[in-house]
Amino acid sequence: MIAKILTLFLISGVLMSFSSGDNTEKFARKVQRIHDKCLTVDTHCDTPMQMIKPGFNIRNEHKAPKSRVDLPRMKSGGLDAMFFAAFTGQKPRTEENYAKAYSITNQMIDSLHSMVRYNSDLATLALSADDLAQIEKTGKRAVYIGIENGFPLAKDITRVEEYYKKGVRYITLCHSYHNDICDSSSDAKPAEHNGVSDFGKQVIAEMNRLGMMVDVSHVSDKSFFDAVELSKAPVIASHSSVRAVAKHNRNMTDEMIKKLAEKDGVIQICLLDDYIKEPDTTSVKFRRMKQVMKKYREGAGKMSDAERDALSKEWEEVGAMDPENLPTVKNLVDHIDHVKNLVGIDYVGIGSDFDGGGGLRDCADVSQFPNITRELLLRGYSEKEIRKIWGGNLLRVFNAVEKYAANSSNDHSKLAASHKENN
Repeated sequence: MIAKILTLFLISGVLMSFSSGDNTEKFARKVQRIHDKCLTVDTHCDTPMQMIKPGFNIRNEHKAPKSRVDLPRMKSGGLDAMFFAAFTGQKPRTEENYAKAYSITNQMIDSLHSMVRYNSDLATLALSADDLAQIEKTGKRAVYIGIENGFPLAKDITRVEEYYKKGVRYITLCHSYHNDICDSSSDAKPAEHNGVSDFGKQVIAEMNRLGMMVDVSHVSDKSFFDAVELSKAPVIASHSSVRAVAKHNRNMTDEMIKKLAEKDGVIQICLLDDYIKEPDTTSVKFRRMKQVMKKYREGAGKMSDAERDALSKEWEEVGAMDPENLPTVKNLVDHIDHVKNLVGIDYVGIGSDFDGGGGLRDCADVSQFPNITRELLLRGYSEKEIRKIWGGNLLRVFNAVEKYAANSSNDHSKLAASHKENN
């Protein structure tokens, strides 16, 4: 109770101190100054899906909600680094569908390499945690690569290293359905593996060996606890929110967040509306969303390209409905507050899911990211805490993952040398 009263006192004090016009301008400058000083990282967008479509140029400035990420808006929003995720949806596990997913994933990764090559004056490919600070000094955007859904691995463990060599630095183990790696939080079918599969155990071990972050967003609760215990390095939830604040099976329970913190991981709060605030189930938008999702689930793996394009267009149209009723940055920071109060400031960050469903009323794209810094300051967060949220926590985990891989490599080399001497 005392902590709550103190928090209210701090908030009211900040609001009062910036009530006049001059002080409002002073506060706005403070927000911008602190935001600019942060190494800002967004750990998840699905923009590569747009990048492989004709006519989209990430060098040009676009408009939300149709597009939420491009290089000009990353700069104007003070976003230093983005993890661009190569996403593939789940399909029946046939050789043909494995091959298609593998091909599309490679196409997206290739498009990211091409984007950096053709926009070398604006962006640079980043491969390690330490790369970000060096790239930020040049004034360019850092482009990291992730994979959302381990489906394209197709039970081929060698593909983990193949993707690592192509610049991939995290893999989201699954998506909306169970796959060969683990059970999903969203699949209506009974659990297939009761958590992480035997192949999934190999995948996690290989990711640890290489220095690739294990991403537990989308996984079932049991898969989460399995993955955290199996991983020898801290894990991330690249775009997940808090179930105690917004009840959704994609969000993490307090028990999960405590375990994540115990293992020194990080939850990157997602800006997707239903993950931030429980929806009005009586609204037209909610009913339309349910209808579109039903079409998607019933047609998964069976739709033609034209049918998929039509459904994607319908999804975009429904998503653009009632923008005035979307959750706000205040609702987002409620999730950050919860994590901070539960386990501390060191275990939370931002993973927008822009171009994959993410977007708030007052943070519709990357150009509006300073609004989050503003709300954090209004609530009494210190500059040090804000720097941790915007990238410090994620980079700590990334460094730990890389350090584990380096130590493992050294141990393996010493063992091999010792074996050679003894023989």
